[in-house]
Amino acid sequence: MSANTLSKKVLGFLSRLKKNNNREWFAEHKKEFKEVESEAKAFYTDLLEKMKEHDDIEKLKMFRIYRDVRFSKDKTPYQPHFAGSFSRAGAHLRGGYYLRIRPGESFIAAGFWEPNKEDIYRIRKEFEIDAAPFRKVINNKKFKSVWGDLVGEGVKTAPKGFSKEDPNIDLIRKKQFIFVRNFKDSEVNAAGFMDEVNKSFKAIRPYFDMMSEILTTDLNGQSLLK
Repeated sequence: MSANTLSKKVLGFLSRLKKNNNREWFAEHKKEFKEVESEAKAFYTDLLEKMKEHDDIEKLKMFRIYRDVRFSKDKTPYQPHFAGSFSRAGAHLRGGYYLRIRPGESFIAAGFWEPNKEDIYRIRKEFEIDAAPFRKVINNKKFKSVWGDLVGEGVKTAPKGFSKEDPNIDLIRKKQFIFVRNFKDSEVNAAGFMDEVNKSFKAIRPYFDMMSEILTTDLNGQSLLK
């Protein structure tokens, strides 16, 4: 099986892990886990190389399958999925990519999950001044056909210092600025899955370019980078 394609073994193992999420079952199937883990890592690594053709990616981080259950009500010891994030390189390139492979719940995401308070404030001030260029990017027909609508958590009314009557309050309220695309299991197992993921990540670029410009300049448009 090529690293460009995920075999049905991967989702099959994860499905059985979800139903048997305990240490005894996992220990009995550790060899199989290592096999599908190796396949998943090869897939993520190969995807990374494809992404480098259209973006400057600093690193790939694969998340462990073992859960930290110390402070969680859910005491199941394993994540029944593979997941990894791709970080863009340098202070001038903002935003990140994410891919999760999980039976019935696979998705890709791109954007800003936990921006710091300075970044959130800068983004909100941009929207307060003029959100039209931002809306033009995210409402582009071709862009929306891939990524749909902007999602992410937000405050219920208005952030401190901003008016709830602002015409752009729908954007100003947000604390996260994320786009998500879901995939069916049949799509994950299809031969063109990696290319579809890579094409989707490439399509997010206009959004990343705009957000990078906002976050690396002050309100006068002067660069904050030294």
